[in-house]
Amino acid sequence: MCSLDGKVAVVTGASRGLGRAIARELHSHGTCVVINYYQNREVAEELAAELNAGDGRRAICIQAGVAHPDEVQAMMDTTVERFGGIDILVNNAGVNRDRTLKRMRSEEWREVMAVDLDGTFYCCSAAVPYLIQRGGGTIINMSSIVGQTGNVGQSNYAAAKAGIIGFTKSLAQELVHHNITVNAVCPGFIATDMVNDLSEEVKQALLARIPMGHFGDSEEVAHLVRFLAAEAGYITGQQFNINGGMYM
Repeated sequence: MCSLDGKVAVVTGASRGLGRAIARELHSHGTCVVINYYQNREVAEELAAELNAGDGRRAICIQAGVAHPDEVQAMMDTTVERFGGIDILVNNAGVNRDRTLKRMRSEEWREVMAVDLDGTFYCCSAAVPYLIQRGGGTIINMSSIVGQTGNVGQSNYAAAKAGIIGFTKSLAQELVHHNITVNAVCPGFIATDMVNDLSEEVKQALLARIPMGHFGDSEEVAHLVRFLAAEAGYITGQQFNINGGMYM
């Protein structure tokens, strides 16, 4: 596997869940990591302290709301000032506001779109010039199985995640001549806080749909992200399913 030593990665929404696991995984393979957070400052700083124990400051925290382009641009600028460039961008930050369409408020639709889809655009727009300056790099956009299959009560989330897949395919074609790969990761149901907080009845219903019979681990998703960061090579514009065999 190609070395990630000295590479610089920005991981959005990295204070918890999948983002936290991804930041750990990339850091463990030699990457300097920017732990982006919006509200969870304390847990983000705890992660940075954990990663920096014994090996200097290869991890820093930067507060920025990905739905705010000025904050995103400041985050990318600060990353370059601190580490000299950007090689890897993982667009992981996202929110869900689950409600059936009959009950969904326009604010709930707009918030999910603003963070999940618009935020991915803002981060790519701000980071791409720096990746080009480095002579190439990789962008990994976190989508979801819900963006492929839909789900009751998640029309806003499904639309945003489906949009990320289309965005990924288009951006990959635009950036291929700059030696930048762009791929999407589509997790199924992973044992994060979002799943763990579900009722036992809902969990059992979900498990019945998963051929492997169990929820995925954040670390498994992080391993896939690390592979794409290190070894994308001839792979670009693709969507990678990691869902225990779920298909509809």
